[in-house]
Amino acid sequence: MRERGASGARCALSALVAALFAVLGAALLTGCQGLAGGDDGDDGDGRRPVSAATSAAGRPSGYGTVFLAVDECSSSGTVGFTEVPCDSGRAAARVVAREDGRASSGPPCPATTDFVLHISERRPSADEDGDGAVPRGYACMRKLRPPHPGDPGGGGGPRTIVGDCVRDAGDGRVHETACDAGGEKKPQYEIVRAVAERSACPAATALYVSLGGERPVGCARPL
Repeated sequence: MRERGASGARCALSALVAALFAVLGAALLTGCQGLAGGDDGDDGDGRRPVSAATSAAGRPSGYGTVFLAVDECSSSGTVGFTEVPCDSGRAAARVVAREDGRASSGPPCPATTDFVLHISERRPSADEDGDGAVPRGYACMRKLRPPHPGDPGGGGGPRTIVGDCVRDAGDGRVHETACDAGGEKKPQYEIVRAVAERSACPAATALYVSLGGERPVGCARPL
């Protein structure tokens, strides 16, 4: 009888130990699932990992996908510029055209472009295709707020267009200046027409200005 009692006690003890190990194992398994991430998405440091899809959805429309693509915006200045969201307080100008290569040999910017950003090869933190490089090119920029030097008579911009004013700079050259400019550098001529050949200019034309494009001759009258 004593031996059977001892055997029963041993069986009961074994069953209790087994139950304790089962409970401990379940707790350990649960803890391991939590550290591995489980269903809660935690990466173990208390922060939820962000997927590429979430990042793309959270990014302002168009911003960062292509470096200074059409309709994207830059901060102020033509040196050391950065791409910024167009609704940012730092946004100063919008891309109206984006071309590869050099501006001197590429397609001309739209007529009312205010300035051109020349983009050299570099390695920004975000680039067009993920290879860490941006191809050489140029972006034609239009300021978000006036004044607009690229407008007719505005006195600036990369192109000279109908409505612009110029002054004689000597040696067969002219400099564009604002039509309403005061001071010493007053305008002397206004471009009133763009034509394919000089013979198509009005009789009152006093100066021919090279404009480029399909109608490369600017007919200017004296002011």
